[in-house]
Amino acid sequence: AAARAAAVYWDRGWREDAAAQLTDAAQRATEPAERAAYLAQYGRIAWERGDFAEALRYDEAALRLDGGQREALAGRARTLASLGRTAEARAAYGTALAGRPDPELLLELGELYEAAGDEERAAAQYELVRARVRQQAAAGVDGELVLGRLEADHGDAAEAVERLREEWRRQPGIAVADALGWALHRDGRDEEALTFATTATDSAKGGGVRKALYAYHRGAIELALDRPGVARRHLELALRTNPAFSPLWAPAAQEALSDLGDPPLTEAPADVRLQAAPVPPPTGPPPPAAAPPAPPQ
Repeated sequence: AAARAAAVYWDRGWREDAAAQLTDAAQRATEPAERAAYLAQYGRIAWERGDFAEALRYDEAALRLDGGQREALAGRARTLASLGRTAEARAAYGTALAGRPDPELLLELGELYEAAGDEERAAAQYELVRARVRQQAAAGVDGELVLGRLEADHGDAAEAVERLREEWRRQPGIAVADALGWALHRDGRDEEALTFATTATDSAKGGGVRKALYAYHRGAIELALDRPGVARRHLELALRTNPAFSPLWAPAAQEALSDLGDPPLTEAPADVRLQAAPVPPPTGPPPPAAAPPAPPQ
């Protein structure tokens, strides 16, 4: 029940509530594997909000309880990459992928290689993503979302749009809206791209999950549409949420902000340039000082 509640809070963007649910559940868990699963989920939340030291601490605690905890293995690899410990991250991805090559992790490892300039190994990982998605499809597992993301950034953007449009028709959701919007942008269709990016990030339109990658995608699309003000806001939000959310796209977000430069200084409208009303001097005796907090028991 706690995991389900945490998932609901997570999907609604209530990260602190999700973290509280998982922390309480981990403390109540009686089996090591159950406790490890909760700790790994908390580690993912810590990573999403850019707290890499805490994320690593929780993932490693989970692995001490259950050395095969797959989410913790993946989280540890992801966090090491965010910390710039690239060689350790590559080894950790290898451990996480051993025996069960997950397409999402294969894509992450490929982008880690690409960010380091190792195009050959990156391309090999991307081919493994395609092969693994085909294998899973034969077993009835839907991998169109990750395949669409792969094609948008590292393959055929037009094909990505087709795949993700079909995925949107089958099961519309925030992750698909983000991926489809980004694929449209990569295919040069920025006006339509923005409608999906807005769906993924705007709570009024059903989105609002605070995820750095989604904010970056929206900011990059707005920048392509020559909307520097809102683009700057979303690029800053991406890096404020998680300054190392991707080995490829976090540096791209930082570069885009640097190119934008400082926001222009604009004079406030006359109707908001109001003088504060004078504060009358206090009368009567001063209020009593607040009592100090009680010492811990």
